[in-house]
Amino acid sequence: MDNLLIHVVSLGCEKNRVDTEHMLGLLSGSNAALADDPADADVIIVNTCGFINDAKQESIDTILEMARYKEANCRALIVTGCLAQRYAGELAEELPEVDAFLGVSSYTRLLDAISSALAGKRYVSCDRVDGDIVPRVLTTPGHMAYVRISDGCENRCSYCAIPIIRGGLKSRPLDSILSEISDLKSAGVSEAVLIAQDTTRYGEDLGERMLPELVDKAAEIMQGGWLRVMYCYPDGITDALLDVMMKHDNVCKYLDVPTQHFSDSVLRRMNRRNTRESTAALVKRLRDMGFTLRTSLIVGFPGETEEDFNILMDSVRELRFDRLGVFRYSREEGTPAAELPGQMPEEVKQARWDAVMRLQAAISEELCREQIGQTVRVIVDGRDETGLLAGRTMGQAPEIDGVTYISSKKDLTPGTFHDVLIKDAREYDLLGEIV
Repeated sequence: MDNLLIHVVSLGCEKNRVDTEHMLGLLSGSNAALADDPADADVIIVNTCGFINDAKQESIDTILEMARYKEANCRALIVTGCLAQRYAGELAEELPEVDAFLGVSSYTRLLDAISSALAGKRYVSCDRVDGDIVPRVLTTPGHMAYVRISDGCENRCSYCAIPIIRGGLKSRPLDSILSEISDLKSAGVSEAVLIAQDTTRYGEDLGERMLPELVDKAAEIMQGGWLRVMYCYPDGITDALLDVMMKHDNVCKYLDVPTQHFSDSVLRRMNRRNTRESTAALVKRLRDMGFTLRTSLIVGFPGETEEDFNILMDSVRELRFDRLGVFRYSREEGTPAAELPGQMPEEVKQARWDAVMRLQAAISEELCREQIGQTVRVIVDGRDETGLLAGRTMGQAPEIDGVTYISSKKDLTPGTFHDVLIKDAREYDLLGEIV
């Protein structure tokens, strides 16, 4: 590993990003160095996503793009992550350019894989490796970090391949998570973001659901900063969780509640536990408590009728989520939904996606404009690619929501908090000035 230059490409969600950060942590303990340009690299690692078809295609395209560098300096191409976990056998046959495949929990074997590949031996490992990988190098801005509290999922939604790829729920020990958050806080992290496939089920495999306890203790550690909780399934948002979130001023009053649809017949086929009525009641309760709400929806699910889609659109209009993401249904082999009748043409999925996004853009702009004249607390992220100073309110999660652009006569340090008067708004972004 001496004097090797390694280039790493990370694709997919922030859970995948954390996996990449663990790999970087393992590499940091060797004598290898990171290369910003793949053309300079001796070894290239592609951490892939295999969640839906679009993500699979992006992963394949990236692998083929990186394989071109083997004609120059690159001596080994390593493919890791969800795509490798699910399709290592097929990929090994179809991509002779790849020297090693590592699955989603085989990262402790990364250095062995690199050594083997450099020696001309192909390396494949997709075993389920237990253990809490400790080394980690942040790829987020230094003031913000994701903290994965569990992996895998037990929800068994009929459309989702995550249990196939990552297996059942496996929660991290509570002390391990709290220790990591404490280390991050000491290192200058001002915002810790708890993530999992479903955060509300954290601890269930250890004996009991412990998210309220985790949030309570983590909030104490993050005093002076923010704690954010993502991916809370509707039926897991309990009184105990809400009580803890309201107890701490530094816990973001923001909930990402994936509802996926509002037609009860579609929800039943999705094997979801929420209903149109239960979702509406939950939204009203959370709004009354002052929460900013985000959700995600799937359009074009097998058998989704015009009536089903109209119910979805009417619910979006009525419930007016602050943030909303939409996926076109992806037919994933091995999932129950892939075998359902009534698979929808891609053009229908696209048309419905377009309709929801147009509606939500208008709702989002209205809700953003309602904040004009308010003074809000903002965490500074720094300057964007255009040079504008940007930050986020408690109601703006990193990377997936809009931002708050800040007018200030002086530069502001990333990770610091400031009161900002909102002067204007766009569809997804706010514009304000320091008070």
